[in-house]
Amino acid sequence: MMRIKKGVITAAARGQRLYPVADTVQKAMLPVIDIDGLHKPVIQIIAEEAFASGIEEICVVCAPGDGERYVSSFTSLRDNLLSSYNSIDWAKKQAEGIDYFLNHIQFVEQTEPLGYGHSVYCAREFVNNEPFLLLLGDYLYISALQKRCAAQLLELAAQENCSVSASNPTIEHQIGRYGTLTGKQVANTSGIYEIEKIIEKPSLSLAELELSTPGLRVGYYLCFFGMHVFTPVIFDLLQKQIENKNYLLTPALQELASVDRYLSLEVKGKRYDLSRKNGLLRAQIALGLAGEAHDETLTTLVEALAEANELKK
Repeated sequence: MMRIKKGVITAAARGQRLYPVADTVQKAMLPVIDIDGLHKPVIQIIAEEAFASGIEEICVVCAPGDGERYVSSFTSLRDNLLSSYNSIDWAKKQAEGIDYFLNHIQFVEQTEPLGYGHSVYCAREFVNNEPFLLLLGDYLYISALQKRCAAQLLELAAQENCSVSASNPTIEHQIGRYGTLTGKQVANTSGIYEIEKIIEKPSLSLAELELSTPGLRVGYYLCFFGMHVFTPVIFDLLQKQIENKNYLLTPALQELASVDRYLSLEVKGKRYDLSRKNGLLRAQIALGLAGEAHDETLTTLVEALAEANELKK
């Protein structure tokens, strides 16, 4: 059984869609209340998704200079928690989480913004010819099961000893935002597919022609969920693409499907894209309703709706 110990988070993009805040603060440092009720930077929540699923060390691919900024910001957060709230349990818990984060993470810079495939390729030395979990720096995940979304993916990849990408049935009017795939369902399974074709952000007309997947509801397509497990062969495929000045990930994934076993798993959960309009708000509401702050979040929503209705009168 394949053992997956390493994780990679791509966080090099500057986050134009979160302007103006991302001009002065790294978008991955934006604070969100996690399901445990603690305020955390986004990148810590993403890393904890990996750590809680069995990953032991993580590489963050970041923009030039951002590695030092992350370390400085987290160190300052930890020190402030310990000096200002030393006797409070939640502060101790958060400081311990930051310590674990800092001790099990390293940073690699993407020196030029050449594309997502190139960003992943920057982690090759860290991965060191091992399988790895790949997460996006602007997606948060909420599982519908006790098992984390990443844990669901890692379990299948380990069992099948191959690359696996998480997917989610997505309604047709949203597929233009995601890599979209199709394939044959693996016999005697539910929600596991042998990937055959991938198209990045397809039009609906193209998806209707080439990406229909038997077994899905009418009007739904399989779209990438924002997390993958790859075997090291992905780096050889990316190197070929980069040598041809193609810096995208999708062409390498399409080649992966033709040269190696490559599966997709319908993950039981939801993904929240923070770079979308109102994406941070949507994610915060979802995390609040799914976690310890459920009652407070629900009350806040009801009060906000009531106040909005009052203003309209």
